[in-house]
Amino acid sequence: MRTWGRTWGRTWGPLTAVCLGTFMLLLDVTIVVVALPDMAGALDASLSDLQWVMDGYALALAALLLGAGAAADVLGRRRVHTAGVVLFAAASLLCGLASGPGVLVAARGVQGVGAAAMLATTLPLLGSVYQGRRRSVALGVWGAVSGAAAAVGPVLGGLLTDGPGWRWIFYVNLPVSVAAVWLTLRAVPESKGAAGRRIDWAGTALFACAAGALTYGAVRAGEDGWGDGGALAAFGLAAVALVCFVVVELRAADPLLDPRLFLRPAFTGVMLGGLAFTGAAFGLMAYTSIWLQTVLGMSPVRGGLVFLWLSLAAFVVAAAGGRLLHGVPARFTVGGGLVLIGAGHFCMALLDAGSTASALVPGLLLVGLGTGLVAPGIAGAALAAVPPELSGMAGGAVNAFRQLGYALAIAVFGTVLTSRMADDLPREAAHTLAGGGAEALRGGFSEQTLRAAFVSGLNTTAVFAGVLGVAAGLLVLALVRPAPVRAGGVTDSAPAALTEERPARASG
Repeated sequence: MRTWGRTWGRTWGPLTAVCLGTFMLLLDVTIVVVALPDMAGALDASLSDLQWVMDGYALALAALLLGAGAAADVLGRRRVHTAGVVLFAAASLLCGLASGPGVLVAARGVQGVGAAAMLATTLPLLGSVYQGRRRSVALGVWGAVSGAAAAVGPVLGGLLTDGPGWRWIFYVNLPVSVAAVWLTLRAVPESKGAAGRRIDWAGTALFACAAGALTYGAVRAGEDGWGDGGALAAFGLAAVALVCFVVVELRAADPLLDPRLFLRPAFTGVMLGGLAFTGAAFGLMAYTSIWLQTVLGMSPVRGGLVFLWLSLAAFVVAAAGGRLLHGVPARFTVGGGLVLIGAGHFCMALLDAGSTASALVPGLLLVGLGTGLVAPGIAGAALAAVPPELSGMAGGAVNAFRQLGYALAIAVFGTVLTSRMADDLPREAAHTLAGGGAEALRGGFSEQTLRAAFVSGLNTTAVFAGVLGVAAGLLVLALVRPAPVRAGGVTDSAPAALTEERPARASG
């Protein structure tokens, strides 16, 4: 028995430890969605507060993912991963104990920092432990766990919110974190990147500044209008930080993201696809959940089960597609999947004041089908678009762009939603309704007026999401093509600066 335990620990222990952390951090992207109305009531949170509850986590994860991977190369991947789990657990406890929206948003940001350390080190840790066929099996299991986390999130969030309360969506992370830390220290060996690497602190800070300012500007514009001075200043700061980031990365010895990679059409196409994917697929989910619970009166569990149509479709397609679509170029699976996501949102843009949750089902199924096509293949498409020595950088970049796209979608979709609702309601009432305050408005407005205002906002926002998905899909289909082959069978490459030997960046 002891021998069997040691064998299991060496064979499956590292995979189990990494998958526990991955499941937690990805679960926390979607588990919060169904609990938003209860949070708003308990903490007296506004619409912008709810947006930051979602965005604080996604933004910190996106902004620090590349930097965390670079730090792990230097400091040790297991060490950074373990520190990330501990920080994630501590922040989860603070989220559960939050007495107001400000504390909750701050704690969600800290959660995102821990999640970045975890996600940036998952694949490098697996790559250092498993080789050959075992590596393929390990990556397949990790991918399945990643998909399951997103699928389970809304349902588990509904069960916990309806049962012990919304704070337990954070408390549930604590025992899982303890198990993940124990197993990581026991079963996962330490590994580092190539010797002599340096952490790109300037690049990390500038990327975080650009992403944060851009998201803040979008949220601020939703509150005060696109002409607001604070919003315009934030957009200006984002532009300056982005320009500085490009300049710094062009000169850095070990850049987080070499801007010259964007000279490759395939790489640019994949990054645009990643930026649009998570936002188009999931960015509307939070506002749909608020409509289901506060306007239609559904419980958190029933509201969460509505999204099961999307989750099941995504899971089935992702599971079957690995075999049935083997060998199909990524431009077709990723590009076609994004078009399906867009089509699904066009289907969901047909609500009226009398619509029920069943009206969402056809659209959710299409979004799920598209998600099942895009999710398994987009990371591989990013790796195929660059030389092997830059594969780590490309993998980290596509994950960062996916999370950044989600954060921006939450902000922009909220702005579109409230702007359209303000055509039927006073601006303050529109913000209250979008933030889950339908009950407080029922004394001053008829039920028909509130229902009509909310679905008009959802319809307009769904059209935006649909356009985003279809446009990104068409760009992927146009840009992500095999590199032309020159005489002698040599693949045409980007500028020589891109193909200089450079150690791969650790990424998530």
